[in-house]
Amino acid sequence: MPASTSPVLTADQLATGLSYPAYRQQIAEALAQANPDPQQAKMLPHYREGADRMDRVAPTVAVLPELQAAVNRLTQHYLWAIITEGWCGDASQTVPVFEAIAQASGGHLETRYFLRDSHPDLIDRYLTNGGRAIPIAIFLRADSLTEAGVWGPRPAPLQTIMQELKARDTPFKEIVTQVHAWYDQDAARTTQHELLPLIQRLS
Repeated sequence: MPASTSPVLTADQLATGLSYPAYRQQIAEALAQANPDPQQAKMLPHYREGADRMDRVAPTVAVLPELQAAVNRLTQHYLWAIITEGWCGDASQTVPVFEAIAQASGGHLETRYFLRDSHPDLIDRYLTNGGRAIPIAIFLRADSLTEAGVWGPRPAPLQTIMQELKARDTPFKEIVTQVHAWYDQDAARTTQHELLPLIQRLS
């Protein structure tokens, strides 16, 4: 994805971003709806699976030593704008990784979550093969809100696997099973290795 030389977000748009606790609260509120509409009801199992998965993954994320060293070298403040949705399986695997890295940065990386379906103009700047795949994680310079790096929507080896599975018309449930088995076996190592050069380029 080409780097943007203009602000990715306005200050008003940035203010609509959610902190991690607010993002988790949004998911909890979706699950607590008493009378969801049919589309919302269809998505509720995915919200529930995503919340449970984040709870399982978060305690297991160990920031790699080389990545810890990279965030320790940061001197400037960056906002990490993450386009996501609570029902997204890939996000449920990677959001805990983003949060662990942000926590390890000592305040130099500050996450903000933007719901894809509420921010079409934002996600349409970061399409993957023409589609609105998520999560997309964008490093923004805090002073200018210009882009300093982008990752997403999933680790490159898994993206290749996904494309191969879809090309073979693999049933969706089998794709989901294989995707999460890959994430579980990888234990967040590939995601961190791919984020490392992006963070090393920050100052």
